[in-house]
Amino acid sequence: MSVSQNTHKHAVWSVFWAFLKLGFTSFGGPVAHLGYFRHAFVSQRAWLSEQSYADLVALCQFLPGPASSQVGIAIGYTRAGYRGALAAWLGFTVPSAVALIAIALSLQHFGDTLSASTLHAFKLVAVAVVAQALLGMARTLCPDLPRVFLMLAAALCMFFIPTALGQVTVIAAAAVIGWLCFQSKAVAVTQAECFHIPMRRRAGVLWFSIFAFLLLSLPFFASTTGYASLTIIDAFYRAGALVFGGGHVVLPLLQAEVVATGWVSHDSFIAGYGVTQAVPGPLFTFAAFLGASLLTGPTGWLGGTVALLAIFLPSFLLVFAALPFWQHLRQQRSMQAALVGINAAVVGLLLAAFFQPVLTSAIHSLADVGFAALFLFALMYWRVPPWCVVLISPLIGVLLSFL
Repeated sequence: MSVSQNTHKHAVWSVFWAFLKLGFTSFGGPVAHLGYFRHAFVSQRAWLSEQSYADLVALCQFLPGPASSQVGIAIGYTRAGYRGALAAWLGFTVPSAVALIAIALSLQHFGDTLSASTLHAFKLVAVAVVAQALLGMARTLCPDLPRVFLMLAAALCMFFIPTALGQVTVIAAAAVIGWLCFQSKAVAVTQAECFHIPMRRRAGVLWFSIFAFLLLSLPFFASTTGYASLTIIDAFYRAGALVFGGGHVVLPLLQAEVVATGWVSHDSFIAGYGVTQAVPGPLFTFAAFLGASLLTGPTGWLGGTVALLAIFLPSFLLVFAALPFWQHLRQQRSMQAALVGINAAVVGLLLAAFFQPVLTSAIHSLADVGFAALFLFALMYWRVPPWCVVLISPLIGVLLSFL
């Protein structure tokens, strides 16, 4: 094996282990995941700069599907190509997917596994992680009053229009504002400053063609062949391909696909959604629970695996389709001006999500405020790794149960 092959293999494994650690410890939903990613890959490992990370977040906010998972796929790809993208997804997704399939097969035993106080402590950790990311990104991406005002305006808009369409509209408006008003603040990124994306634009066109072909053809083949597996793949693929915002936003579409059709009972759907909040990793792994709970067709471990792969496949195809064009665009001065506005707006979206649902679902008393502040202090000043804070949070949960 050559030196370059050894180096590439080492890079793939380093990506896998980094994301596997996050897959076991990233509680708190997609907004918190972006905070964990920033700490792990910008602050701790310096795999990419703050600006490059913000650019990836902005790109994935535009794409349908789970934004945090797509950011992870993109980071893995920039480190080790297609294998790195797969390694990042496996590390981040498999722990929660395996747990949810196992829980779906033995749901009656889950109620005693995690107490309400422990789940509440995990939410307080998410408050601290998101607050740390918010402060760090605001310091870098909103260093002056115009961008602070744009950040606050974006957050205010999301309070009044808390939808995926509202999110895309805010980012598009921020891009126009940036292009018109922030030309003087834009510095075109040179090739040397860009993170490496070893993909040509014609490959991006190919990946998008595959994405579009599957989106248009799967319903036809599912209806004409009658194969249960193909029908399930079609349903979960469309859910992953057509939902902006990811996470909680995908629930209505999934409910229409699996509950209205009688594939999964309403009680199982609601129970599974509750259980998904208790495990780390991406919320899209709820598909693994649903696949394992199917009343017809492949079920159990096979059904969970099929549903999981189907709902995440569009994320891979769209990220691979967008990355080569994004790399070219972000080197243009006009695009950089637009990104100045977009990045300020992304911080605003994070601020809005910090208040609702992260803060409102976790803070109910002065004790909650104190423990969340303690977690934040540990992260920012004692430099305690987020996964360590996650591991000690059940002890805080025990204390909270007595308050």
